Amino acid sequence: MHKLGISVYPDKSPKEEVFSYLEKAAKLGYSRIFTCFLSVPEEKRESYMVEFKEFINKAHELGFEVAADTNPEVFKLLGATPDDIKPFADLGLDIIRLDGNFGTTGDIKITRNPYNIKVEFNASFDMGTKLLIESGGNKDQIIMCHNFYPERYTGLDFDLFRKYNRYWKELNLRTAAFVSSNNENTIGPWKVFCGLPTVEIMRNMPIDLQARYMLAAGDIDDIIIGNYPASDEELESLANIDLQSIEIKIDEVCGISENEKEIMYNFAPHWDRYDHSSFMLRSSMPRLWFKENKSPQESSIPYRKPEKNVFTRGDVLIVNDNLEHYRGELEIVLTEIPDDGERNLVAKVKPEELMLLDFIKPGHQFKLIK
Repeated sequence: MHKLGISVYPDKSPKEEVFSYLEKAAKLGYSRIFTCFLSVPEEKRESYMVEFKEFINKAHELGFEVAADTNPEVFKLLGATPDDIKPFADLGLDIIRLDGNFGTTGDIKITRNPYNIKVEFNASFDMGTKLLIESGGNKDQIIMCHNFYPERYTGLDFDLFRKYNRYWKELNLRTAAFVSSNNENTIGPWKVFCGLPTVEIMRNMPIDLQARYMLAAGDIDDIIIGNYPASDEELESLANIDLQSIEIKIDEVCGISENEKEIMYNFAPHWDRYDHSSFMLRSSMPRLWFKENKSPQESSIPYRKPEKNVFTRGDVLIVNDNLEHYRGELEIVLTEIPDDGERNLVAKVKPEELMLLDFIKPGHQFKLIK
């Protein structure tokens, strides 16, 4: 089951503002929080931990689990060791994210803590997690979370992101990654101006599109907004995405019929046939339903001449009356095909959404969003 999360940096914002943000996110179904102990100045860390206890109590009251970025210096400050992480348990922390490590033996000890605190390792490169497990690490308390990247052009390559996620899934480990708010004047652990995404090509994309790319690519479990605060609109758009189907935004063409609208939107989710064609995605269920439940007159889809002679990648087509046996089938063009009079152009996939088509494999579900 996927989870959505937010990042909060309580040492940098008024308490009332932070608590209001938590309440908004909780109402929308967010259930994870990421925060960072590393960015708190050393001279303030001791007093901050007292204030943090109030923050974490509020988060738990709202149903969140809380992860904090730590390192050996934070352990030392709190009086924790790999053998004894009770100071973190006393804070109420649910997840310790290790930025830096204690060697294989020390990390194994942390994963075998008696407080059921999960230990989160960096998913953006392999620091020997498989070896850690094979050497006695407690797999039940190990999870993975990618880095985020404040500096433009330094975020993770998308193909490498997918490669690592496949690897962590082969080890049956839960994964998480960061998307970035495009809200103005957001903050992170440090001064940031260009967002906090995991994957570089997603920087500046609409936040829901970032998440839909991650979900379409597969093998990612939890999606966390890296910077604070996301706008209300962004929180809502991310909360409203379908976490189980690939959603694709389209622009309708003018003059489409009610039957064509019904096919596009009322038969969701569509799914590409298992006997996949390299020329198009094919959703055949609408034509079967029309044939069984409507008379030929009710199911009629007259031919409507498009403004072009060749259909191109991302064109959404519906088979018309000129090919009656297949009438009502929805198709999305992958490779150019000529207009032969048997299909109506009903919509076009938005340009920034086209890459999503690459992830729809035979049998995969997808939805069209106006």
